[in-house]
Amino acid sequence: MMIIRKPGKPATMLSAILSIAVVLMLIPSASGYAAAAGSASSETSLRPFPQHMTYAAGSIKPNHVSQKKMDAEVGLLYDQFKKKYIKANPYDASQYYVWYNDGGWNDDAITVSEAHGYGMMITAIMAGHDPEAKKLFDGMYRYFRAHPSTLHADLMAWQQADRDGAIIDVNGTDSAIDGDMDIAYSLLLADKQWGSKGTIDYRGEAVKVINAIMESEVHPEHFHLLLGDWVLGSDSDPSFKPATRPSDFMLQHLKEFHKATGDDRWLKVISTTYGIINDLHKNYSPKTGLLPDFVYRDAKDGKYKPVSEFEWKTESGHFLESEFDGAYNYNSCRTPWRITSDYLLTGDKSAYNQQASLNAFVQSTHDDPSAIWSGYSLDGKTKLSEWDGNLEFTAPLMVGAMIDKRNQQWLNDLWDYHTEEANSTALEYRYYYGNSIRLLSMIVASGNWWSPTGIASTDISGHPAEAAIQQALAAGIVNGYPNGTFKPEEAVTRAEFTVMLAKTLKLDGEGAALAFADAASIAPWAYRSVAQVVQAGWTEGVFVDEFLPSQKLTKGEAAAIIALATKTAAAEATDANAAVTRADAVSLLLALKK
Repeated sequence: MMIIRKPGKPATMLSAILSIAVVLMLIPSASGYAAAAGSASSETSLRPFPQHMTYAAGSIKPNHVSQKKMDAEVGLLYDQFKKKYIKANPYDASQYYVWYNDGGWNDDAITVSEAHGYGMMITAIMAGHDPEAKKLFDGMYRYFRAHPSTLHADLMAWQQADRDGAIIDVNGTDSAIDGDMDIAYSLLLADKQWGSKGTIDYRGEAVKVINAIMESEVHPEHFHLLLGDWVLGSDSDPSFKPATRPSDFMLQHLKEFHKATGDDRWLKVISTTYGIINDLHKNYSPKTGLLPDFVYRDAKDGKYKPVSEFEWKTESGHFLESEFDGAYNYNSCRTPWRITSDYLLTGDKSAYNQQASLNAFVQSTHDDPSAIWSGYSLDGKTKLSEWDGNLEFTAPLMVGAMIDKRNQQWLNDLWDYHTEEANSTALEYRYYYGNSIRLLSMIVASGNWWSPTGIASTDISGHPAEAAIQQALAAGIVNGYPNGTFKPEEAVTRAEFTVMLAKTLKLDGEGAALAFADAASIAPWAYRSVAQVVQAGWTEGVFVDEFLPSQKLTKGEAAAIIALATKTAAAEATDANAAVTRADAVSLLLALKK
């Protein structure tokens, strides 16, 4: 299961004038405003747990318990996860890691990058519940940086052990892609949770890791995800370059990576990944939706196939880990969580049919979560383990069930099966792997999994500006709200508009001293931007005695501000007192950029 600004062009018409307002969407603060990324104090949780996301239309959550109870259960499981698994480095008190060897089957190893990625995501999301979350996250970041892969310094060496008074890298000093992807994603979460103005530039560090993943862990020609940074330089037989692993198919992560970097190669990776999922489903598991642990690209026809479709001239006779490498086993058990979380946040149905088939198969085969097998052949007929009901196999199915209201009772049953009362983390046989996947799956199922860039397609489907909004999101121009919405018809406020104007034109410095009578009422996330815009002289004659930060911006005010900013004559605004909507602003900003 573990392997390896340019200044804007002169505005000559109202559409160009209004367009700048689009950028207001970046981060809603606790006061209800949309604040700029990284504008909070480095110790302030901008998105504290719980978040209560609104997922894709048609999706469901457990409906037999209250939201308060779901949040409490997640909090309880996190507290126990923290107590049992998050450990301080005994030789460097500034570092933390996730202990993963409670099963005792990994010799003297203490952690792997997979576990580290889980821990960093979990602590970033649970900030607000845990006052120590930032301390722990930063300590995990320092541990990550203290154990770089020798092949790429921005990736993590995959395994460590405590030997002879030091924590050292063991069993190779290269990387495994799943840990690297989760670490990169966690840094994007941290940027939106605490801002990147403190000791650690979370966003900058995330981009470094993302770029390293593209450079060293993505096939440069076929654009599938590789197993780690060791693959491209390997000359082993069999070659691992054609191999990929469905449990690494973190589609939402990939979309966030594209938005964070603007690197269009990520779009190719996304397209390839969806293609692999659907081809496997169509050709190898049409009735079950089960995906294999490992996949191999056949050079003869360019198709990705389960590794069981090939003969392996290895000492063991199997591809890499076991005779079940081509089956739904301890790697692919995570795919319902990994793949469905993308659908829930982005509404992208590209892998919907595969997940729907998997849901139907499992429900038709088992009446109770405790009866779920720990491993299946792809046709669903062969049981791979004597154990039933293992959390790593059952918990991801809870997320998978969220795609359709017809799964409601099954989802409720799965939720109950994973609560502390039913499956205590204190029990000896409940190990790191299942406990970690259970916690992450329940964060999603409770509605508390969120996008670091606010991907928000859940309320724009069918909107006239849908394409423009999607383009703006993909380009990183705008973000949605942390509950997964975009609110295309909602008006923007003066504070939001001013912040985004400053961001769009990349204003620097602290700005002018504000003389507005209500300056004290301007939220911290907007204050500096307002000061910068005032210093630039772009509010003269528009906002005089009071700023009124929460008042809706009118088209006339937008016209006057943009005219000052672009040193052009103000365009005549029809309906000058009408409010500027977000959807209008998106389309017009894109036009302004051309």
